[in-house]
Amino acid sequence: MIWQTTRDSIDLTQPKVMGIVNITPDSFSDGGRYASTRAALAHCEQLLLDGADILDLGGESTRPGAVPVPLEEELARVLPVLREALKLGAPISVDTYKPRVMQAVLGLGADIVNDVWALRWQDAADPLDGRQVVARHPSCGVCLMHMHGEPHTMQLSPMAGDVLPAVQAFLRQSAQDMQALGVAHERIVLDPGIGFGKTVAQNFSLLARQTELLSAGYPLVAGWSRKSSLAAVAGCPAGPGGGLGDQDRMVPSVAAALLALERGAAIVRVHDVRETVQAIKVLSAIK
Repeated sequence: MIWQTTRDSIDLTQPKVMGIVNITPDSFSDGGRYASTRAALAHCEQLLLDGADILDLGGESTRPGAVPVPLEEELARVLPVLREALKLGAPISVDTYKPRVMQAVLGLGADIVNDVWALRWQDAADPLDGRQVVARHPSCGVCLMHMHGEPHTMQLSPMAGDVLPAVQAFLRQSAQDMQALGVAHERIVLDPGIGFGKTVAQNFSLLARQTELLSAGYPLVAGWSRKSSLAAVAGCPAGPGGGLGDQDRMVPSVAAALLALERGAAIVRVHDVRETVQAIKVLSAIK
């Protein structure tokens, strides 16, 4: 199983770890810690030393309640880091839903577009379409995620009932739509969107039944890292000032990543790369 990206054909027969690099002041977990270009690049280098296979750069938070960032501000955050990160040798993903950002980062050589909107978002004042941006590129990889609603309000009115059929149908259709535009099957991976408009119980139902999502025929990305659903079941305390207590969420995050891999995920998107890589080695030892 191969994930074709701009510069690399990524072998997914073994689990891959995507390291999160939030170039933001307000991400739900480590917002502000890597907001400068220098700090973000140092973090990129450390994640690769820790064993990350892919780096995922993001210049806009999509946490619940997040306020959209203007296009020029997102570009100013992401592009300087991307230019340097591309020199590090690892595949570089950019987490964005804006077609103009996709166009800019692919123009610089980014390997992957990772979009929480699954290429559906469009600026009412701009005709550029993210699906066309990706389809016109000869080889970039794309990650299509399921999201109910939009980040600012998605947790105010989450999905109802059994979410797996709706998530499965959405992801399958999104992938088929991209293939109809000429995007090769091997360029596409899917993400069920843990925490994006879903309740705690629904998130864990998706994990429990994750193997059913494999029937669509595409590799899966699992993004459980430091999510509030983990804190809810593990009883993680709040951090200083009522924050999220990130270090207390590390063990539940690693556990969720391993469970996702055991249930067929090909890639785990994580903050705690070193610990996740160590745990995957233990999992691999019994196989």
